[in-house]
Amino acid sequence: MGLLLRGILLLSACTLTAGVDFQLGSKPFGQSGFVRRSNTEGKAAKIVKRSLPAWLAPSPNHKIKRRSTEEDDSCKALQGYATKLDANTHDFEFHDLSGSVSLAWVGDGTGVILALTTFQVPFFMVKLGQSKLYRSEDYGKSFQDVTVLINNTFIRSEFGIAISPSNSGKVILTAEVSGDLKTRIFVSEDFGKSFTDRNLPFNPLTQITYNPENSSVLVVLSNDYELWLSEDFGVNWKNIHRMVCLVKWGRKNTIYFTASLNGSCIDRGMLELRRTTNYGKTIKTVASKIYSFGLGGRFLFASVMTGKGTLRTIHVSVDQGDSWNIAQLPPVGHEQFYSILAANDEMVFMHVDEPGDTGFGTIYVSDDRGTVYSKSLERHLYTTTGGDTDFTNVTSLRGVFITSVLAEDNSVQSVVSFDQGGEWVPLQKPANSKCDATAKDPDKCSLHIHAAYSTSQKLSIPMLPLTEPNAVGLIIAHGSVGDAISVMRPDVYVSDDGGYTWIKALDGPHHYAILDSGGLLVAVEHSMTNPVNKIKFSTDEGQCWNEYNFTKDPIFFTGLASEPGARSMNVSIWGYRDSYLSQYWTSFTIDFKELLTRTCEDRDYVQWLAHSDDISDPDDGCLLGYKEKFLRLRKDSVCWNGRDYKVSTQPTPCLCTLDDFMCDFGYYRKENSSECVEQPDLTDKVLEFCLQGKEEQLQTSGYRKIPGDKCEGGEVHSRKEIDLSKRCVSDLVGPELLVDNKASKSVPVVITVVIVLILSIAAGVVFVKKYVCGGRFLVHRYSVLQQHVEANAADGIDEPLETNHTQNGKIEFHDDSDEDLLE
Repeated sequence: MGLLLRGILLLSACTLTAGVDFQLGSKPFGQSGFVRRSNTEGKAAKIVKRSLPAWLAPSPNHKIKRRSTEEDDSCKALQGYATKLDANTHDFEFHDLSGSVSLAWVGDGTGVILALTTFQVPFFMVKLGQSKLYRSEDYGKSFQDVTVLINNTFIRSEFGIAISPSNSGKVILTAEVSGDLKTRIFVSEDFGKSFTDRNLPFNPLTQITYNPENSSVLVVLSNDYELWLSEDFGVNWKNIHRMVCLVKWGRKNTIYFTASLNGSCIDRGMLELRRTTNYGKTIKTVASKIYSFGLGGRFLFASVMTGKGTLRTIHVSVDQGDSWNIAQLPPVGHEQFYSILAANDEMVFMHVDEPGDTGFGTIYVSDDRGTVYSKSLERHLYTTTGGDTDFTNVTSLRGVFITSVLAEDNSVQSVVSFDQGGEWVPLQKPANSKCDATAKDPDKCSLHIHAAYSTSQKLSIPMLPLTEPNAVGLIIAHGSVGDAISVMRPDVYVSDDGGYTWIKALDGPHHYAILDSGGLLVAVEHSMTNPVNKIKFSTDEGQCWNEYNFTKDPIFFTGLASEPGARSMNVSIWGYRDSYLSQYWTSFTIDFKELLTRTCEDRDYVQWLAHSDDISDPDDGCLLGYKEKFLRLRKDSVCWNGRDYKVSTQPTPCLCTLDDFMCDFGYYRKENSSECVEQPDLTDKVLEFCLQGKEEQLQTSGYRKIPGDKCEGGEVHSRKEIDLSKRCVSDLVGPELLVDNKASKSVPVVITVVIVLILSIAAGVVFVKKYVCGGRFLVHRYSVLQQHVEANAADGIDEPLETNHTQNGKIEFHDDSDEDLLE
C-alpha cells in the first residue's frame, strides 16, 4: 500500500494549515454557503461614500498603452522556446520514505535551498519517524543528501526549518531525540553547509525566533511556559521568566510578553504585559488586566479588561508601553475579537468583531497616533470560528486593498479600496468575461476574488491572491464574475494596474508564481486526480500564454516553488510519482533565463502613472497627496529585468483638496459628499478626548489630514488641541494604578490608590455610556458606510496580530491574521 504524500512548501519556516469548517449563524457555509446577491445597486450604494469616479469605469480609449504592437498580433508564440527550455529543465528524485517535504530558501540570491523530507507514524504509543535533509546551491536544479550533517536525527516537522530573517545564513532545525527528555537543535551559520548540534535545557512549545536586529539572539517558550533566551545562537540559554503565555520581538532589541499571576494562561483577562530591553536583566510591567496584545508599525496594542465586567477595550502606546491611550473603538465581549489587519508607522487597519456569531465585523482606520479611528467598511467578512478573512494588501500599488463583505442576503462579495480605506467599491467586470449562470442581472455583475475564506470552505482554490512590491500594479487571483462569489469552478484573473481593470487570464484553477519582477508569469493547472506535465508561462503580464511539456511522464502535482521576492528566473514544480511498489517525491526546476535572450534596455520601458488612465492629465493620478510615475516594461518586450532591477518611481506632490482630509473627531461625511459636517447630537458642544492620560479639548473646522498624505498648499483646515490638565481614563491600563508591588506603602497611599481606581472606573462607565450607548461614539468619519456606532457590547477571540516592520513604510500583515495567539 502506497504512502500518502502531503506537500508542504514553505517559503520561510512556517507550516501551512488548512481552513476550519464552521457555520455562519444558523446556516452552514459548506456547499451552499455562497448565496446569490439580491440587490447589486443597493449594496453598491452602501459600500461607497461618494459616486464612483468616472475614470474608474471601463474606458475604450486609454491614452497610454504599454503594448506597441496591434492587438491582433499580440499573441504570437515565441519561436523555439521548447528547445531552449528542454536544455534548461532539471529533474531530481527523492528516493526516501517521506510523507511531507518542507522547503526553505537560505539567503537572498544565494541559490541555496534546504529540503526536509519527513515520515512519521505512531507505533504502540510511540511515534516512529525518519527525516532526510537535502541541500541545493543552484535554485533546486540539483540536490545533495546532507542528512549525515544532522547525524540522521529525526527533525520535528511542526517546527520546520527556521531561517534568519536578516539574510545572515543562519538556520535552526529542531530535533526529537528518542529516549531523552530534552530537545536538540542543529544550527548552521554558513547557509546550511555545516551543522552543529546543541542540547536544549527545555522542550520547546513554539518555534525558536530570531531577534530581527541581531540574528544571534534567540527566544522561545518551553512546554512549561518558561521564556528562554540565548545571546550566542543557542550555545547558552537562560530562563528569564516563568509562566509566560505569549512572547514577541519589538524594535530595538525589545521583548514583550504576557505573564500569568495565577499560574494559568486560560484566564487571559488577568495577564500582565511586561517588557525587557536588555535581554531579561531588568523587566518592567507596562500594563495589567491584559487579554492579548499586538504590534503594528510603531504601535503597541493591548486588549484590556474594563472594570469588573466582561468587556475589553484596545489601548495604544507609541513609546513602548510607558504611556497609553484608549483607542476610540467599540468595546468587545468574551466572544468577540479585535484584529490588526495591517499597520505601518502612520496608520492602522483594525477589525472589530460584531456581537454574536455573525462572521463579520467593521474595519476602522486610525489617525497617525493609532488612537482615534474612523469607520471604513461595515459587514467585513471575518469568521469567528475559523479565523478567516479575505483582507489583502495589494503590495504592488500604494493604497490598494481588497477584501470581502457579507451582504444582507448572506452572499459574499468582493470590494476594493484604492485610497487606503477611504472608500470601497466593487471590482470592475473583466472586459473579456461573462457573468456566470448565478447572476440575476448579466448587466450588473462584477469580479469577485477568492481568498482565505474560499479555501476554508474547501473550494478548489489552490492559491491566494498574489502581488509583489517589485512587480508594479500586478495582481494575480482566482475569481468569478457575477453578483457574488460563486462555488462554481473559479478562473484566474490578472490586473496590471493595481485592481482598476482585469482580464481573464486562465480557465480553471491554477498554481501561479511571479518571476523576474513581473516580467514572467508561470502557472500549472490544478487537479486533485490527474497527473500533469505542462507549465504555462506569459511574458506580457497574463495576456498571452505559452505551454511547455516539462516531462514525458506526468507527475501528481503538489505545488510551485520559487525564491521569495519575485526576482529569480527559476521555478520548481514539485510532485510525486506513484507506482505499485512505492511513491517518491520529484521536482523539476526550469530556468527561464535562456528563454529571455537579452537584458532589458531603456527602450523596453515606458512611463506609467499610477491610479490614472491618462498620464497627460495634470489633475489625474493624485492619491494621498502625490502622484507616482513608474518606468514599467512594455508588454511586448521579451527581455530580462534581472536580479538588480529596481522599481523606478517619480513622486510629485499634489495640491490639497478635501479628498486629502478625513473628518475630524465629532464629524462625518454625508453620503455622496466630500464635505465633513458635525454630528447633529454634538452641535455646539465642547469636544474632549483622552490623550497621553490627559483630557484635551479639540478646536477644529472638521477636517484632519489623512495619515501619510503628502499634499501641499491648496485646501487648509485649522485644528488645535488644548490641554485641560485633567487626568483621564486611559491611565487604567497603567500598572501603577492596578498593582501594589511594595508592601511597605503607607495606608494613606493605599487609600489614595483605591480612590483613584474607583474614580477611574466611574469615569470609564461614564465614558461607555456617553460615547457608546445610543450610537454617540465619537470617531472620525473617514467613510459614511455607517454614521454612528451601535452600542452593542462585544465578544471575544481577541486577536490583535503582530505585523512585520518595514523600512519603506509599506503596510504588511500576516496570513494567519486571527490565529489565537495564546494557544
